[in-house]
Order: sequence, then structure tokens, then C-alpha cells
Amino acid sequence: MTSPSDEGKQAFDIAIIGGGIAGITLAIALINRGITVNIYEQAHAFGEIGAGVAFSPNAAQAMEICSDGIYQGFEKVATKNQWESKEKVWFDFVDGYHHDESMGNQEKFLFQLSNELGQNAVHRAHFLDEMVKLVPEGVSHFRKHLDVVTEEEGGKLRMKFHDGSEAVADAVIGCDGIKSRVRQLILGEDDPASQPQYTHKYAYRGLIPVKKAIEALGEENAVNAKLHMGPNKHILTFPVNKGEIMNVVAFCTNSDPWPDFRHLTLPSKKSTAIKEFEGWGRNCVEIMNLLEDNLDCWAIFDLGDHPLRTYYKGRIVLSGDAAHATTPHHGAGAGFCIEDSAVMAELLASAAAKVKAGKVSKNQVLEATFAAFEAARKERTQWLVQSSRLNGDLYEWRAEGYGSDIEKIEKELRESNEIIWNVDVRKMAQEAVEDLEKRIA
Repeated sequence: MTSPSDEGKQAFDIAIIGGGIAGITLAIALINRGITVNIYEQAHAFGEIGAGVAFSPNAAQAMEICSDGIYQGFEKVATKNQWESKEKVWFDFVDGYHHDESMGNQEKFLFQLSNELGQNAVHRAHFLDEMVKLVPEGVSHFRKHLDVVTEEEGGKLRMKFHDGSEAVADAVIGCDGIKSRVRQLILGEDDPASQPQYTHKYAYRGLIPVKKAIEALGEENAVNAKLHMGPNKHILTFPVNKGEIMNVVAFCTNSDPWPDFRHLTLPSKKSTAIKEFEGWGRNCVEIMNLLEDNLDCWAIFDLGDHPLRTYYKGRIVLSGDAAHATTPHHGAGAGFCIEDSAVMAELLASAAAKVKAGKVSKNQVLEATFAAFEAARKERTQWLVQSSRLNGDLYEWRAEGYGSDIEKIEKELRESNEIIWNVDVRKMAQEAVEDLEKRIA
């Protein structure tokens, strides 16, 4: 672990609002580049909501750019498909709705998507635990709910928090997630893009001991990633905790409004989930029956209805879900947050070198840095939001122009996932640095 150097301190100091995956990966990446950083997190400790999250090859590249330690932590806690023959498989897509009794516990196989890493799922909390080990003491500040950011005469940005405390920095990076306060400060609270929108999908999440899953579904179905497709609903199952647990996410779609915007997660019951999937195939009904009695129901919100017109204003910028919160139907949202961290870290390292060399003022280069970041990231990240929405409907045979045409669905999913997976993140970051050079020339 590289500690913040004196040279880094002389360049500028960065405030990161939010200590989730986006904020903590960026902090580690900046610390490793000798840049002074402080994390301000509104919770009482680091914590990630949710259970399983998957990372694909692009995310693994970004981790390595940020810090070897992040990638090593990922490898330590990642779970792959448990069958060697499925090592490179992302998901097997199966018909979860129709069932032929003669097939026993086998669903009709539709198609398969694979990449060089296959399915790599981590438990969010376990991954975050590994990253926290890489953050030196004194960097993280908890119970810090941001209210406002103002610019002082000397050029520093002053942050005022809900508890009455204040802090200053040369730049503020909002990694504060889907309900970002920093986004509201950049766009204005009345801007429709400052609030996330409900996509009319919600999900029941659960964890099933793999031994129980094997008994009910058979080993092949229980220990490898499956996407169970059907009308207006779909279920993801994949192994976590080194194959000890089967993670379940069961999505449903309807036209009703979400009852409480303040809470994107509401308590529910297994009986409700079972009723949702009445009439589905044997395996999907069995999966619902295996869930614990008390469940959480998660509303699926995103920033798709009103894509942000800008990711920055002056020396305040958004990164991760704060800029481009997406539905989970590509399994790529967390990975794109880490892509953001990799590109931002390389940009700020280049900017710091320019300031230390006396070639440019810190305020000028920071604003140019954030402009270069937006130019590098906005198109790709906003594409993901829209493509992920489409995926959610493709899985549920409700996408206009696709319906239940499996051949067309497979073609679209294969092409869109290749855009995500087959990217050179290091080249992306280098091109952003070259763009920064032009902006400050």
C-alpha cells in the first residue's frame, strides 16, 4: 500500500462523498497514486446493501488498473460456477415458465453466454471487507451526510454536513449512489434527472444453502449460474460464498407505482413470492419454496428516464451510480463504477503531475480533468442504462420487436454483452489522459 506522499499533498486534495464500491475503489486508486483523499460516508460504517454481485472481464481490468490489492481481494472472495465444464459460462438461459414432466428437474435449455472469466460472483459485504483493509486510518469519516458545497475566496470547496461539521477540499467527487446528494447540487433539486425513476420492476432476493438447492433442483442447476426466463418475470440463480450458497434474485414487472420512494427496499414474505410465480415451471416453483420466510422486496430504480446532461460542474463531479445508476439486468453496474474509478484515477494522477511541475493551476486542471472524465465515460455509461432496461424486458419476453423470439433475444444479448466485456479499459484511460493534455495545452 502506497501512502499519500508529500508530493501528492502539494498537488491537491480530493473529497469523496460515499463509501460504497465506487467511492472506496476510487479512494484506494488515488492513495496508490500519492493523492490525498478523504471519504465522507453518511452511514456509521462501510457497508453494501444486497448480497451477490457479479464482475465481468472489463471490471477485472479496471480493478487491476486501480490497485493490485483490489483485484487480489476480488479473487479471494469470488465464486465461479462450480462445474469445471461451466468455468467460462456467464449464464445458461433456460425456459423457467414451461415445463415438460418427462424432463424431471431439467428446464428447456435456450442458449448460453460465455466470456473469458465466466460467472464471478462476490458477496458485496465480503468484497467491501477486503477493500476496507486497503484504506489507511484517518481517510474515512462516518455519519457525514452532505448538505451543501460552497466555494471559498481562496478557491477551496467547503462541504457542510448535516451534523454541523465542515471540511474543505480542492475537488469533490460524488460517489453517493442512486439517491446522490451531489447530483442534486450539480443539477439543481428541481431537475428531473436529480432523482432516480422507478422502472416498474421489483425483485425478491434470497440465499439458499446449496445442499438444499441440490436436493430440490439437482446439482447442475444448483451450483452453476442460470437465468430462468418467462413472461413478465425472470429469476437469476448463481453460486456465492465459494459454492456454499445459491443466490436468488426473482424479478417481477407490473404497472403499479412503488409505494414508498423513501425506501427502495420493503419487507415481504415467501408466501408472496410463491404466489407471484404460481403456474411457472417446476424448478422456479421449487426455488420460491426454498426461500426463507421473511424476504426483502427491492424496487428497481435507475436514471434512464432523464439521462444526466452533465456529470460535473466546476470542480464537483459524479462517479458511479451517482452519475449513471442502472438496473441490474446486465450485471455490469458495479463493474462500470470500477471502470469510472480507473479512468478517474489515471486522470487525476496526470493532473497532479502537471500541478507539481508548475505547468498549470490546480483549479484549472481539476475542471479540465472532470471534463475529460465526462467525455470518456458519459456515452458508454448512459448506453448501459438503456441497454440494461432492454435486457430486463428481453428476459421477460416483453420487449417490443422481440417478444419470445429466442433467436432474436440471444443475438441482442450476445452483441450488447460483448460491448461490455470486450473493451480495453487501460486504452480508455490513456485516451482520456490524452484528451486532458489537449484541454490544458
